[in-house]
Amino acid sequence: MSAPATAPEVPGPEAIALEITGLTKSFGVTRAVSDVNLRVEAGTVHCVLGENGAGKSTLCHLVGGGLTPDAGTMRLYGREYAPARPADALAAGIATVHQHFSLVPTLTVAENLLLPTARSLRLPRRELARRLAGLEEAYGLGVDPDALVSALPVGVRQRVEIVKCLLRDPRLLLLDEPTGVLAPAEVDALLTTCRRIAADGRAVVLITHKLGEVARAGDAATVLRGGRVAGSAPLTELPPEKLVPLMIGRAPADLAPELAATLGLGATAGQEDEPRPAPPARERPRPPAAAAPALRLRGLTVRRGDGSYALDGVDLELAPGEILGIAGVEGNGQSELMAVLGGALAAGSGSVEAGGTDLTRAAPRARTAAGLGIVPEDRHHEGCVPELSVAENLFLGRLGEFRRFGVLLDRPAMHRAADRVLTAYDIRAAGPGAPMAGLSGGNQQKVVLARELALDPLVALAAAQPTRGLDVGAVDAVLGRLREAAARGVGVLVVSSELDELLALCDRIAVAYRGRLLGPVATAAPGARSTVSRLMLGADAAGPEPLLEAAP
Repeated sequence: MSAPATAPEVPGPEAIALEITGLTKSFGVTRAVSDVNLRVEAGTVHCVLGENGAGKSTLCHLVGGGLTPDAGTMRLYGREYAPARPADALAAGIATVHQHFSLVPTLTVAENLLLPTARSLRLPRRELARRLAGLEEAYGLGVDPDALVSALPVGVRQRVEIVKCLLRDPRLLLLDEPTGVLAPAEVDALLTTCRRIAADGRAVVLITHKLGEVARAGDAATVLRGGRVAGSAPLTELPPEKLVPLMIGRAPADLAPELAATLGLGATAGQEDEPRPAPPARERPRPPAAAAPALRLRGLTVRRGDGSYALDGVDLELAPGEILGIAGVEGNGQSELMAVLGGALAAGSGSVEAGGTDLTRAAPRARTAAGLGIVPEDRHHEGCVPELSVAENLFLGRLGEFRRFGVLLDRPAMHRAADRVLTAYDIRAAGPGAPMAGLSGGNQQKVVLARELALDPLVALAAAQPTRGLDVGAVDAVLGRLREAAARGVGVLVVSSELDELLALCDRIAVAYRGRLLGPVATAAPGARSTVSRLMLGADAAGPEPLLEAAP
C-alpha cells in the first residue's frame, strides 16, 4: 500500500500562501467572477467580503476544487495549483468549510470524521477521541461522536464541519460564512482558532459579511463587487467605514441605525458587550380589541428519541403587527419549534393557533391557507426545490394560477409575474427560468421570503435564521421586508442566533433554553442585552416562567 500524500512544509510567514491571477468563471451568460487577483500571505487571516451574489462563494469553490476556472491561474506556496476536484485541494493542504454542509446525514459524527481523505488513511477511533478532546479543550468546539448527523441542529452540524477541517491540520483554511450558526462563545473560539492557525505560519481565508469579525480576526481584506475586485489592502488601510461603500456603494451614514448596530460599525474588539442604545420605537398598527393573536402556542411538548424534551410546555402569544424574537444557543428546541409550526413535526401535546384558527393537526397546505408563512432555517434543503426554476419556487403551491384550461402551465405568464418579484426583491438571477440551485444563498433566501410574504391572507410569519450567511445588502433587504410585514399588521416571529440583530429588529425577545421559553424581555427596556444574555446561559430558568402573552 502506498503512503498517503503529504503536504510540503509550510514556508515562513513572509511567503505568499495563495496567489490568484486573472481568475474568471461564468455560468452561461452570467459571469460570476471576472479577472480576480488576490494575494494571501502566509501567517495571516485574509477576509473576503462582498454584497450578495458578488462571487465570494464561487471564488471559494474555485480555490477548493469544486469548480474549474475558465481563465486565470493560481499558485499555492509558490507552486502552480490547478485543482480538478476537491480531493486535489485536500491533498494540497486546503480545508474548506462551505455554506452548505458536506456531512453524510445517515452516519454518526464519528463515522463522518473517520472517513478517509486524499491526505490520510482512516483515522483510528482511539486517536479520533484523543484529538476531539484536544480540540474541545483548546477551542470549545465539542461534539458528540455518537450522535446521528441527521438528528443534529444546523448549528451543531456546522460545528462538526469546522472540527472536520481542523482534524486535517490544514496549510490553508478556507471558511465560507462559517459563523452564522454559532453561539457568541463559539464565534470567539473560531476566531481565536483562525488567529492561532495564522500564528503557526499557515493562512486563513475568511469569507464573511460581519464587519466585527473582520476587525477582530483579519489582517487584510479583499472586497468583491459584481464579480470583480473593488479593493484589496491591509485592514490598517481599510477600516469598516471604508469597507461598506466598497461592498454596497453606500456610506455607513446612509444605513438604517439598527442595521449599522447589527453590523457592529464603529465597534472594536472587546466592545461587543457594551450597552447599546435601544432601537427607535416602531409604531405598530393597533388591531381591534377583540382581534385574536396572530399566533398562539399552548403547552407544546416534543420528545426526542432518547426521551428528553426538545419542547417542554412552550407557551407563546404573538400580537398582530408585533415582531417577537427567539434567541438562544442552537440546540435548545428552536429547530423543533419551527418544525411544529410548519407541520413537519407533530407535537406530543399542546396546541397551535394562527389568527384564532386551530392548526394543531393541520397539514402544511392548510397552514398556508390559514395565513401562516414559514421561512425554515435550512433554506437550501427545506425552503426550496433546487431542481426547479426560480419562477416555480416563487409560486410553489400557486401554480394553478398560471394554468390554462386547468391543465397547461402558462410559463410566459408565470415568468412575467416572477420578473416583477425578482425586481421588487432585488433577486439576482439569470432570469425566472434559471435553476434555483444556481442562485447564491442570499438570493435563495430572498426567493423563499418573497413567496411566503405573498400569501393571502398572511396572518403570521415565522422565520428561522432569516439573515444567516447573508451579506450587508441582503441583511438590509430582509430586515426591511420583515418590518414592512409587521407594519401591515402581520405578526412576525424571528428565531435567530444573532442577538444584536434581534435587539435591533424586535419588540420583545424570548430565550429558548432546554426546551422552554424564558422571558420575554422588551428590547426598549434598560439593560435588555445583558438580561437576554443572562437568560441564554440559563439564569432564572429554575422556576416557572410567565406566559408569553402578546404585547399590548
